[in-house]
Amino acid sequence: MMIRNLLWMLSLAGLLSSAGCSSSDSTATNTATSGKALTIAVVPKGTSHEFWKSVHFGAQKAAGELGNVNIVWKGPVVESDTGSQIQVVKDMITMGVDGIVLAPNQKGGLVDAVSEAVDEGIPVVIFDSGLASGPEIVSYVATDNFKGGQMAADAMAKAIGEQGKVILLRYMTGSESTEQREEGFLDGIKKYPNIEVVSSDQRGGDNATKAKEKVDQLLQLYGEQLSGIFAVCEPNANGTLEALRNAGLNGKVKFIAFDPSDALIESLGDGSCSGIILQDPVQMGYQSVMTLVQSLNGQQAAEFISTGEYVATPENMQEPRIQELLKPQIIE
Repeated sequence: MMIRNLLWMLSLAGLLSSAGCSSSDSTATNTATSGKALTIAVVPKGTSHEFWKSVHFGAQKAAGELGNVNIVWKGPVVESDTGSQIQVVKDMITMGVDGIVLAPNQKGGLVDAVSEAVDEGIPVVIFDSGLASGPEIVSYVATDNFKGGQMAADAMAKAIGEQGKVILLRYMTGSESTEQREEGFLDGIKKYPNIEVVSSDQRGGDNATKAKEKVDQLLQLYGEQLSGIFAVCEPNANGTLEALRNAGLNGKVKFIAFDPSDALIESLGDGSCSGIILQDPVQMGYQSVMTLVQSLNGQQAAEFISTGEYVATPENMQEPRIQELLKPQIIE
């Protein structure tokens, strides 16, 4: 009888043990620590500008903290090459990566490629610049670019004493992030009735050379009466700075940039630039990878994750936080 009771108790203990390790609990195991290495593709708009090198640093930082996460970093050299970016996404699908982190360089052009990834069971986090509606993404990690544009308008108004004629230099059609900056600037400048936007339909293109050529033309038209220029991204801002210096108008025509470079930081110090709107590209790469891996592990992601927006000026540029954003860490 004692043996029979002992066997019954051992059987009950086994049932309780198995009940305490249900299938739902086993699927909640943290993938990054369960021994299975994850491969996450990070696909930027381009690979040549400093901004993307800082995104790369942030992505690798997240992978290092998570453990068992491998980053595949690949994107087109220039940001206008949508065809190459589509092919990179398709290559990642063929490779069978566990997830994709993507900054679409054309909001409509990448929809089909992202839909293909999602259909293949590969989750996608969009970062930096939005994707047109269609595929179901995990999250969108980015600067509030509309707010950044409004901040640029306020910085411009302060620089020119809230009166004068200004130019908005646009980027490229279809780039959601810069379009938001452009619309934010135009919205924000409405608060200042004595500021007139004399040009807002010209595009600087995807590199500094094209931007300089466009600004050269605009300065010939408006140079004598112009009070300020806002350039919405790093290559456009670099080209604008060069054009202003060549024309002898740097410091005279107030200049607001979006995103830093070595030349723009120098210009902030010498008065050629009145303000730079800053993002946090390291945090963008970091949060994008973290969010994707957490989603793979069953956690619900927020629809939009803001990484913040800031203004660097000649007055605050030496502050520690602003220095971090002016010169974020990069991977060469």
